[in-house]
Amino acid sequence: MTLTTQWLTVAVMLLSGLGMGVVFDGYRVVSNELRFPRWWLPVLDILYWMAAAVVVFLMLYASNNGEVRAYVFLGLAIGVILYYWLLSKQVIALVKWVIEAVRALIRFLLKVFDFVIIKPILLLYKAVLVILGFGTALTIFLLKIVVQLVRPIWLLLLWLAKPVTRPMGRWLKPHWERWRAEERLMKGLAAVKSLWNQWFRREKR
Repeated sequence: MTLTTQWLTVAVMLLSGLGMGVVFDGYRVVSNELRFPRWWLPVLDILYWMAAAVVVFLMLYASNNGEVRAYVFLGLAIGVILYYWLLSKQVIALVKWVIEAVRALIRFLLKVFDFVIIKPILLLYKAVLVILGFGTALTIFLLKIVVQLVRPIWLLLLWLAKPVTRPMGRWLKPHWERWRAEERLMKGLAAVKSLWNQWFRREKR
């Protein structure tokens, strides 16, 4: 192995140590800010170290075909120490700033969604209710006017029809009594009322 390859390996391991520190601080800050359950932390630690080991091995394999020498661990240690000595506080502050920026962006998008989508829908819904209520009230008012206007004509028609309806009533009265139509009608209404009460009680339960 040439001297150039050795120095390249040390540099790659040093960068790997820096990257390990960045990722470790990043996921720790994220887990604290997002308040992950405590039992997640050991799982995340295991996943972190497994991923770190795979990445370091791939970097080592790319630099010197995977040969493990003392300077490999020396480069990793120097990278980690340099990171925590020079960059850790800045990286933590940057990650926190990114998290706050993402939160602010989400809050802004939610406000825009509420202003552009939710509020117009609610306003349209209230407008439809007002229009329907006004239309219903206007319809009932017009129906009352129509009934008041038609009532005299109806009464006049009934008065004019009395000469015809009275003899017809006398003629139908014996048949009406023979068929017991009134009694059957009352029984039918009572049966319908009973069924209605049973159904309503069942639904209420």
